[in-house]
This record gives sequence, structure tokens and C-alpha cells, in this order.
Amino acid sequence: MFCRATGLVGRPETMGVYAKLAAISTPTVQLLQQSLLTSFAYVAPFSSWSSVSLTSSLSSLAPFWRQEQVVQARKRVFQFWPKRMKLFLGGGISPVGGTVQQHRHFSALEGNLIASHLPDNEMSRGANEELRIMFDSGTDTTEISEFSEKKQESASQLETAPLNISSTKFIADCEPPLWSNPGRLNPLELRKQIFCNRSLNMKSIVAVGFDMDYTLAQYKASTFEGIAYTGTVRKLVYDLRYPTEILEWQFDWTYMVRGLVLDKKRGCILKMDRHKYVKVAYHGFHELSREERHATYCNTLSRDSYDEPDYALIDTLFSLAEAYLFMQLVDFRDAFPDKIRYDYAQIYKHVREAVDLCHRDGTLKEAVAHNPGMYIHQDPHIFPMLKMLKQSGRMTFLVTNSLWDYTHVVMNFLNGKCGTEGGIPRDDEWLSYFDVVITGSAKPAFFMDGNRAPLFEVDTKSGMLLNTDHGNPLAQIGGVDTATQVLLTKTTGQTNQVFQGGSVAHLHRLLAIESGSQVLYAGDHIYGDILRSKKQLGWRTMLVVPELEMELNLLSHTSAIRKEFQRLRQQGAALEGALQRLEWTFQFDDCTKDERERLSNDINSLQTERNNVRELHRQFQREFHHRFHKIWGQLMKTGYQNSRFSHQVERFACLYTSHVTNLCYYSPDKSYRTSEDYMPHELDGMGF
Repeated sequence: MFCRATGLVGRPETMGVYAKLAAISTPTVQLLQQSLLTSFAYVAPFSSWSSVSLTSSLSSLAPFWRQEQVVQARKRVFQFWPKRMKLFLGGGISPVGGTVQQHRHFSALEGNLIASHLPDNEMSRGANEELRIMFDSGTDTTEISEFSEKKQESASQLETAPLNISSTKFIADCEPPLWSNPGRLNPLELRKQIFCNRSLNMKSIVAVGFDMDYTLAQYKASTFEGIAYTGTVRKLVYDLRYPTEILEWQFDWTYMVRGLVLDKKRGCILKMDRHKYVKVAYHGFHELSREERHATYCNTLSRDSYDEPDYALIDTLFSLAEAYLFMQLVDFRDAFPDKIRYDYAQIYKHVREAVDLCHRDGTLKEAVAHNPGMYIHQDPHIFPMLKMLKQSGRMTFLVTNSLWDYTHVVMNFLNGKCGTEGGIPRDDEWLSYFDVVITGSAKPAFFMDGNRAPLFEVDTKSGMLLNTDHGNPLAQIGGVDTATQVLLTKTTGQTNQVFQGGSVAHLHRLLAIESGSQVLYAGDHIYGDILRSKKQLGWRTMLVVPELEMELNLLSHTSAIRKEFQRLRQQGAALEGALQRLEWTFQFDDCTKDERERLSNDINSLQTERNNVRELHRQFQREFHHRFHKIWGQLMKTGYQNSRFSHQVERFACLYTSHVTNLCYYSPDKSYRTSEDYMPHELDGMGF
């Protein structure tokens, strides 16, 4: 009210008033601050301010804004813009009467959204894209303002063009940026990069396939794995007669990571390096000491393979909840042996049975179908990525272990159609982005030689299964012939592309694949998706590692610490060498009494210094790894060695990345090149 009464609404002076009030924190002034922000968001989209005066006013306020105020103002811009423009146009100026000059300027806080509202032509699209690129690259706001003014002047011939609201696009509403955008000439952020273990020329790829769960659909661990954990506990109590006390347990979704090994017989969880040397071991939630770990897993006459049946591999994100529950049950059994009389291997078997019961009875599927947004991350890049691949001439396919009903729910949600009350109804549009969809594939058996599983066609309307002859319609006794069946399929709008079961031989036949090297398959499961498809078929593979994004971010901020590690390690090695020379001299050389006394003092001094460096190095290393995870450390490392998980990534994944949609940022014809391999002697020779 104060702003309206004094005429400050819609004027740059308002920003100066706000700047003077920003440091005051009384309730009255806070209310006035909010009013000013609302007024700014309400009038800025079509005010008469030039972009220079508006941007400079915003820049002057930047030091005074708190983060929450920025967020609130952004929300108001998005909230008021459509309504205010509609009212403005409805207040005497028709949609075809206003000029571009009257409506051109639109800005939002901190340079997160700025667009010149020109007609939908090539000039305006290019200007908006260049503005977005300038913001992404952190260009100074004054430079952005000057750029905007120049673009407006260069479009003077459009001054009298009628404003077409339907053609106006917000940057946030445009299609996600693809590799062809000019801004993508700049180096990509690490989190958007695809890393190459084995060189791959995409021109040789005929078909690109995807898993669904944790590949196209990234689940929210806190909710999805939480409901899986709760369901598993209930099955253990009500179906397998476990103590009711465990119903009160809680799931810490941040505790477990992939790449661990579960010891069924001993009730332990292990993390090992690429040589299968156990570096971290927990019995329940109790960490084994160095001596206990060595006695159990290192000082043996034969090397353990750490594979089934005595061990279970935690290589998929679906396994994290069951591994955490197993650790809880191990501690509970140790504390109350009279309440759980099973051994550790039986406990794990029961946990697996309970997990399978949760999946079979539809508990998880019903929860996700009712509110998919609560359990799945929405990624707007998925379908533009699929469209790009299709436009490049590649075939695309989906192979998932999920059945049709659940697959249909998830893929519709990813396509912006949740199907729940008040949302956009589900339909079959997403199918147009795939040439073949195979549900209920039962991977990794799907990839096995000699798999004779029948392939059924799925009626997408009813979910019923129809027999096929390697994917072709199969005539039924007393029913319509195959030609009529194909005709009926076409008239009902379903193309013959959704199947259940079968084997990779069926898929190759459906896509006319001549060689396994013509297929690129993206998945999240190192065993079920990557290893088998690579070893059995020769497919090219891309592993999706969502955890990689966080690790890359931390690595970029810890380069100084890693350099200090290297220095301490070299210092420790130098001290160890000097100490051994002195000890050898003291033990075997003929020395006088004084010389031996001096050598003894030097040895004691070096031992103390070496031990101090070792302890300092150990503390630094522990602190460094705990930055990545409080228990298990860095996903791809175990000490100085690559972890078992990263070793498998290196062996079986041609490519790996944090998100499958990072394919958007690369040409579909890109030739991925691996970095040069180095042996230790080469690194030393080059001074690394």
C-alpha cells in the first residue's frame, strides 16, 4: 500500500527503497520488504524500464538479498506473469494490437531468467538462446544488459509486429538443450560428461536400448527404498514370524552404497579393492579392527572368490534397503539370540524372500502408481534424448524386468502424464519413441545362450498376453487368421511392438540386428544389465552411476587435499628408505661405539618422524574418504586402489555416466575415445 500510495510501484526507485530496508529486521519492515518484492514481480514483466536500468537495479540489490527472498521473488514472477499479462491485454489492448516494443522486456532475479519477447522467429530464438548461454556461463549482468539492448535494436524492423502470446516461450519451458546448441561448444560440466573405458564410434551403432528402473526412471531413495524397507519388515513379521520389535525400526537410506559384498555366513558387509583385498569390514554395525579383518579375510591359505553362494553382491540400488535390514538383524540376533534362532545365512535368505513377496503382491507398484511423483525423479531430458536418437536414424528399444502395467505407469509419468487425480491421463504416446518394448524380460537370463523363454505380445489396452511366433502374430484355432489379426491391430492403433518375456534372440530378430557390436545398451546394474550383455553378446554398454555426480563435485573441490596426500606418501616412503639404510648399517657394518650410539639416536629420530607422518597420512586419508561417505568412503576407490566396483565398471562398461540423459549433450554420431593407459613405470618416468 505504501508503494502504491507513493507511486513507487513499477519504478526503479523502488529498488533503492528496498536496498535501504534490506538490513532492517523488524516485523513491519519485513512485511514491507515482501510487499516490495511482490510489487516488483507483479509489474516488472511489462514495465517501461529499459533492460539496462532494470538489470542495474537488480545488481545493486544482489548483496542485500537472502536466498529465501530470491526464491520467493522468483516464484512470484512465475505466478504473476501469465495473469498480469492477460489482465494487461484484456484492459483495452487486444492480443493483436500491442506492439513488441511495449512488451519486450522481461527479467527475473539474479539473471536466472531473462528473455526478449519477440515473435517466434529465428532472430528471437537465437537471441533468447544466446542470453541463456550467457547466464549459464556466469557473464556479468551489465554485459548481458548491453547484449539485450543490441538485440532489441537489431530487431527494429519488427517494432510494429503484433504480439502473439501463444508463440511466446519462457526459457524454462523450451526443450532441454541438446548437443547442437551453440553454447555446447564450451566444455561440459563434469556431471554432464560421459566417460569412456573402451573407444566407441556411434556411427557403428544401429540400435540403442535402455533399462527402465534406475536408468530412465531414477527413484528417490528416501521414499522408494523406504517403502520397500517397510514392506520387507512387515513380511518378515507377519509371514515369516520374526519378532514384532523390528516393526519399530527405521531405514537410513544414506548408510549403504553400491559395490559392497555381503558375507552370508559371518554376517558381515565388506568393501574391497580391485584385487579383492578387504579394506573395510562391518559385522552388523560394528566395524572390525585391522587385526580382526586380517584374521578373518586375509590370513588364509586359499583366496576366496567372494561370489555366490556364500556371498551376495550389492551391485544395484534396489539392494541397499535389504542390506541395511540384514545388518540390523545381525545386531539384533547377536544381542537377543533367543528371539532369532536362525544363523546369518538363513536370515539373509528370509530377507530375500520378504523382498520378493513385496514385489509379487503389488505393494510397491500400487504406491508408485498412486503417486509417482513421490517416488520418481522427473527428468525433462528423457524424451528429447529419445527423439534425438530416432531422428539420427537409430532404432530404440526398452528391455525391463518390470511388467507392462508398471512400465506403463512409470513411462507415462516420465512423459509428464501421471494419470492420478487432477493430472494428465495416461496414454500410449511414449511408445512412439521406441521401436520395441520388452517387459518382464527376466534379466540377466534374457541374455543367456540357450534361453528358450516364449515371447508374448502384450495387448496394451487390456494387458492380456498373446502368443507369437518369434514376435509375429500367431493364428489361433477357430480365430482370425494372421493377416486379419495384423489388420485389427493396426485399426485399434497398437503397433506390434510391446512384448513380454522372450530372449535376446527374439530382440535381434525383431530389430534385424546382424552383430552384437551394433547395439548400445544403457543400464544401472553391473551384473544384470552390463556384464552379461557385454560378455555373452558383445553389445556395447553404458553404465548409469547416479552416485557419480556427487563424487565428481567433491573431487573438484578436494584437489589440494589429494596433493597433500601425495606429498605425505612420498615423504613417508623417503623416511622409510632412510631408516632401512641406517638399520642395515647399524646391524651389519663395523662401527665404533660412538658411531653406533649416533646411529641409534638417528634411527630413533627417524622412526618417530616416520610414525608421525604415517599417522598424519592415515588421518588425512580417513577424513578425505569420509567426505564422500561417512562409512564406506569413495565409491570408486578403496584406499589408493580402485574399488571392486570401479574395476568392474572399467572391465565391462564401454561408457559410464551419472545420468542416461547426458547423451543429450553429445552428437549421436560422436566417436568416444578412451584416455591413454599408463603403467606405473610410465607415470614415474613422466614425473607424475
